[in-house]
Amino acid sequence: MDFSTFLIQCLNALQYGLLLFLVASGLTLIFGIMGVINLAHGSFYMIGAYMAFALAPIVSSTFGGGFFAVLFIGTVLAVLLGYVLEWVFFSFLYEREHLQQVLMTYGLILVFEELRSLIVGDDVHGVQAPAMLSGTLPLGELMTYPVYRLFVSGVCLALAVGMWFVFTKTRLGMMIRAGSTNREMVQSLGLDIKFLYRVVFAAGVAIAVFAGMVAAPISSVYPGMGNQVLIICFVVVVIGGIGSIRGALLAALLIGFVDTFGKVLLPSAAGVLVYVMMALILLWKPDGLFKAS
Repeated sequence: MDFSTFLIQCLNALQYGLLLFLVASGLTLIFGIMGVINLAHGSFYMIGAYMAFALAPIVSSTFGGGFFAVLFIGTVLAVLLGYVLEWVFFSFLYEREHLQQVLMTYGLILVFEELRSLIVGDDVHGVQAPAMLSGTLPLGELMTYPVYRLFVSGVCLALAVGMWFVFTKTRLGMMIRAGSTNREMVQSLGLDIKFLYRVVFAAGVAIAVFAGMVAAPISSVYPGMGNQVLIICFVVVVIGGIGSIRGALLAALLIGFVDTFGKVLLPSAAGVLVYVMMALILLWKPDGLFKAS
C-alpha cells in the first residue's frame, strides 16, 4: 500500500467514523439520557436519506433552492417529527419495561417502512451532490478524492464540537445532564422535564435525519438502509459508554478505521473485526470507554 492509497483509506475511515458518530450520537442521547431503547432510530436515518431524494425537486421548483436548502428544510421537519413522536408515543415509555419499549419501537420500524414503500416505492435512488462540491482533489499523481466526502467530514466534526459545547458549557446541557441523573429532583426545582425530554428526543431525531441527508449522495437511497446502520450504532453506543457523547465519537472513529482498513487488509474477516474489537473493549471496560457526559 503506497502513501496515496493509505491517505485515501484514512480519509475514508475518518468520513465513515464521523458520519457514524452523527447517527449514533442521537441514539446515545435518547438511550442514555431518556432511558428508552429506540429500535426505530435507524429509520430516522432512512427518512433523512429519502427526504434528500424527495425534497430536492420540490425545493428546486418551489423555492429555487438547492441541496443546502433541502438540508435546512429537512432538519426543520425532522425536529417537528421528533417532537410529535415523543409527545404521542415515547412519553408513555419512560416508566415501562424495556420489552415494551422494544416492541413499540419495532412497530414504528414497520410503520415507517410501509409508509416509505407507499410514498416513494421500493426502487434504489441516487441523490446528486451539490455542484460546488462535486469535484475532486488530487492526491499524488494518480489518485483523487471527492470534495463532497471532505465536506461531510467537516460538517460532522463541526456538529460534534457543537454538541460537546452545548452539553458541557451551556445551561441547557446542564439541565439535560441533571434530568438524566435525577429526574424527580429536576422536577422539584420547577423545570419542565417533559418539555426537556421532548427537546432531547427532537434533537436526536434531527441529528439522525441530517446524517441520512448528507450521506445520501455517498451511499444512495434504498429500502432497509436504516436497519443496517442501527446495529452498528448500538455497537458505537456500547463501546463508547451509554449516554457519553465523547465516547460515541471515539468509538465511531475506532469502528471507522477498523472497518475500512479491515476491508483492505483482511477482507475475509472484515465482517467480524468490529465485533471482536467490541468484545475486547468490553472485557477491559465493561461499562464502555466513558461514562455519561
